[in-house]
Amino acid sequence: MESYDDVLEAVGSRLRSLRSERGTTLSQLSEETGISVSTLSRLESGQRRPTLELLLPLARAHQVQLDELVDAPPTGDPRIYAKPIKRHGTVHIPLSRRPGGLQAFKQILPEGYPGNDVQQKTHEGYDWIYVLSGRVRLKLGDQDFILKEGEVAEFDTRVPHWFGNPGPGPTEVLCLYGPQGERLHVRARTK
Repeated sequence: MESYDDVLEAVGSRLRSLRSERGTTLSQLSEETGISVSTLSRLESGQRRPTLELLLPLARAHQVQLDELVDAPPTGDPRIYAKPIKRHGTVHIPLSRRPGGLQAFKQILPEGYPGNDVQQKTHEGYDWIYVLSGRVRLKLGDQDFILKEGEVAEFDTRVPHWFGNPGPGPTEVLCLYGPQGERLHVRARTK
């Protein structure tokens, strides 16, 4: 049987693996968690003993359960007990918990989200959006789409993009976010 010290020593390599699988730098993780780069580096190298105050924001950032960070034995229950994340007036409900690969979320966008200022962004990867209810306005490069209930859009996020809820009412969407090179092959029709 492993001692507590053995379990805690293994946390550093697990943290480094999770960060590498996500393609995240120490600086990016520091911004996301509020933990300094030097503390993150010492945790990953095993030079700093992990504490609950450090592990909780790291588990949240890596979208894993705390027991995965400390390698607790599996319980056999495959259900995901995700806690909703509220950001900028939206609600994000994680539907997957494995780092790397595709990440699934249900998102609830209030009417008018994110406002009238359409600022397209780019980044590595691919996004996939399925409209469960309501409508989504998607600006993709020079194109402008309205996605309705049951419609799907998939796109390379290196193309300038923006999406919001034009109303009426809230919109619920399923989103899959993938790292570079992973794609799904469903396209939406133009309006």
